[in-house]
Amino acid sequence: MALHVGIDVGGTFTDAVAVLDNRAVRGKAFSTKDVTTGILGALAVLRERAGLSEEEFYPAVDRFVLGNTIVTNAVDEQKYATVALLTTQGFRDTMRIARSARTDERDPHRMLPPPGIVERGRVIEVAERVDAHGEVLVPLRQEAVAAAVDAALATGAEAIAVCLLWSFRNPAHEQAIGRYLRENHPTVPFTLSSSLTPVYREYERMVTTALDAAVKPLVASHFDHLAEELRARGLRTRVQIMQVHGGFLSVEETSKAPISMFNSGPVGGVTGARLLGQQLGRRRVLTADMGGTSLDAAAIMDDEFRLLPRAEIGGLPTSLTVVDIETIGAGGGSAAWVDGRGLLRVGPHSTGSTPGPACYGKGGTHPAVTDAALVLGLINPEYYLGGTVELYPDLAREALRTHVAEPLGLTVDAAAEGVYRLATSQMANALRKITVNRGHDPREFTLVGFGGACGLFAASIAAEIGVTELVIPRNAAVFSAYGLMHADSVFSAVRTSPWTMQQPAADLDREFQALERRAREWFEAEGIPEDRRELHREADMKFAGQIFEVTTRLSSGTFTEADKDELRARFIADYEKEFGTGTAWTETDILLVNSRVRAVGRSDVQRVRRSAEAGEETHTLLRRTVLEPATGTRAEVDAHRGFAALARAKGPCLLEEPDTTVLVPTGATVELTEAGHFLIRLEPTV
Repeated sequence: MALHVGIDVGGTFTDAVAVLDNRAVRGKAFSTKDVTTGILGALAVLRERAGLSEEEFYPAVDRFVLGNTIVTNAVDEQKYATVALLTTQGFRDTMRIARSARTDERDPHRMLPPPGIVERGRVIEVAERVDAHGEVLVPLRQEAVAAAVDAALATGAEAIAVCLLWSFRNPAHEQAIGRYLRENHPTVPFTLSSSLTPVYREYERMVTTALDAAVKPLVASHFDHLAEELRARGLRTRVQIMQVHGGFLSVEETSKAPISMFNSGPVGGVTGARLLGQQLGRRRVLTADMGGTSLDAAAIMDDEFRLLPRAEIGGLPTSLTVVDIETIGAGGGSAAWVDGRGLLRVGPHSTGSTPGPACYGKGGTHPAVTDAALVLGLINPEYYLGGTVELYPDLAREALRTHVAEPLGLTVDAAAEGVYRLATSQMANALRKITVNRGHDPREFTLVGFGGACGLFAASIAAEIGVTELVIPRNAAVFSAYGLMHADSVFSAVRTSPWTMQQPAADLDREFQALERRAREWFEAEGIPEDRRELHREADMKFAGQIFEVTTRLSSGTFTEADKDELRARFIADYEKEFGTGTAWTETDILLVNSRVRAVGRSDVQRVRRSAEAGEETHTLLRRTVLEPATGTRAEVDAHRGFAALARAKGPCLLEEPDTTVLVPTGATVELTEAGHFLIRLEPTV
């Protein structure tokens, strides 16, 4: 028996998918603050639906992958462990000075400094200095290390970040501090910038290092608990964690750099959408992942998602390379409220899973997007999560009446419609940011909508941005968990190594060979078979005099003098693809700043057959009264269960699945693809 499991921990629900002998099984459970309880709850649902006992299920799992919100929540809420920072003498205020400019606000009264990670009193200077060439100017003495560490721990620090000037050129001093900590304070977690992100730009490098150290104790406590519970139940395989760059690392490797788990759940959805696009023959795909807390949007072009260098995390610039995902606080649990100016607002704060939307009946009194959908008749209160969770329409109406309708002088129906349309508009704007704002026409894309709440909004979002074709995966409610299982293991080795076309090609090749040795060591440590290994050489390059770089992929194999022209041509092509034809500054020199090797261990996942063939499902036709947001009219519409047995219908109608509902608006058609997904075509707008 082959059993693969994918888990995606969201803000409201923990989603789970199991592939058992090519058969897909899915389940959901409410997320919990301790993470582990929610994961175990979702696994219990999987086990029951797979028809296995606990003694049979856990030992049989041979692939266990996890996307989670531990780091994302800590950064978003700025709830870090107490961290101290050791830095070069004279550079104590690097993080306070930042990049001088505070925000993009035009109103000086609203400009704010960057969010804090390390209190100034916990920034400790160390007497040492290395120059830009890696030469030691001021040696680091053992007594200076001991004094700095003692001073840091005296502040109550639970973790230590070490970021010395020019350590990416010569890491010896940081490594000496690391040795001292391991030998004298083995229980104190720490992060060295020269190990985590050995690249230039001291501010971004310092932010990344401090963030990593600040989340290490939090991650350790969660994972220790999770690992203990899974082992106790008989899990034998290694737990793999999705990373911010779109690949996996083992939990052991992840614990060395936990900041790389930021946004790990949404990355799984993008990975799954890329696979789905390949299966459908669509090379341009937009993703909209709407769960209980947020909407995550991404663009996939030519079967590749965009990687964003120098990613901003929690309002702070970092040196991380991440999958480019636009996130806004618009989910099923996003709160609807009226601000002090008398304007309707939706999000960004969420009601979460506890108390949740008012209709959950858990004590919540403030309305959420789910309450609005319920009042509009889009959700069947007797069939929420397949009838396992009871909803209370009266509580939803009362919450909307009290907090939205009466303050705005509207009826409850009009208030619900307003919440729906405002949430739709906000999500459409998120998709415009990753298309129109970057020079792409959204009408050329297919929208893949997933997450438990997206089926009710996907068609409205698509119509607002001009997309005429959208796909709702059959496993939409747990699609990110499904995508996690199909991601590859990825390791990135990078270092700043300035090089120009006037220098010998052999100098650059030596840098890549050193990085490739690190990558091969990782392959061996992870036990990745030879036939599934790939190495890719990349370089961050720019025209001389520019500030930021564009990433270009090099050909594999030894880099020679004959390859320089090809590298130059590739960089210019990548540059103009990013900024537009004719923007390349070809009259000036090109500078290569960072060398990078991406090691990829290709996944080996079971091919999933359809969970149920059309002939195996029984079609049930129901009738329900809804207020269709697009037309503002209330009417009776068809609600289909077991749609695979019908395979085609016209809107307006609803498709009721056990864990999601899909709205097909007036004028649209829906049909089933060969793989069992819902393909919706909208009428084009002028």
